[in-house]
Amino acid sequence: MARSLRFTRLNLPLLVVTVVIAAAVLLVIVDRWRRGAFVFGGATILAGVLRWVLDEDSVGLLAVRSKTFDVAALLVVGGMVVALAASIDPLGTG
Repeated sequence: MARSLRFTRLNLPLLVVTVVIAAAVLLVIVDRWRRGAFVFGGATILAGVLRWVLDEDSVGLLAVRSKTFDVAALLVVGGMVVALAASIDPLGTG
């Protein structure tokens, strides 16, 4: 029990980001792909912020490379996805 609790606590940031990405996928599946792109970009930005504010022992599998590289890559990619989603014409859907 203690081992599974530690595993869950260690990977909680990744679990949170995964849940947000799942919400983005659901939006795309129900033909709300522009909103899904916003949510996916937000999830990527969230991952970058979590990687920035959490220490190495708490971040779990969000740590891939150095902290600086991870944060920069996640924030830049997330910002680009959000900017791209914002620049897409909503095609009369408001």
